Amino acid sequence: MASHDDAAKLDTLAKLAQSRAEIRRTLEPPPRRAHLGSQSGTDGTGAEGGDAPPAGDFPRSHTMRLLMSGRGIGTISAIIGGLVIARPTLALKVLRMLPTGALARMAVVKAVTAFRSGG
Repeated sequence: MASHDDAAKLDTLAKLAQSRAEIRRTLEPPPRRAHLGSQSGTDGTGAEGGDAPPAGDFPRSHTMRLLMSGRGIGTISAIIGGLVIARPTLALKVLRMLPTGALARMAVVKAVTAFRSGG
């Protein structure tokens, strides 16, 4: 019985290590390449295929770039809408913790720039 428990424990630990590695790969920004566009497949910024942002661009994290894109904002909006519908008192508590002035200003700036470019 003990060997079966040990095998199950080792299997679980291996799955956890694999899951942690996947999460780490997803959340960490891709490594920068030291060479410039001398090899085929590079775009001169040192990134393969142009997936990585040039040095100094914000945000560097793949997760933050996803959240700040159109799809990410839609996902965040759906989560917030569900929270407001399901638990309005919790949503108000969270709203009180956020810097609403800065967030409102950012939303207005995004709306104005989207209106001007889409116009």
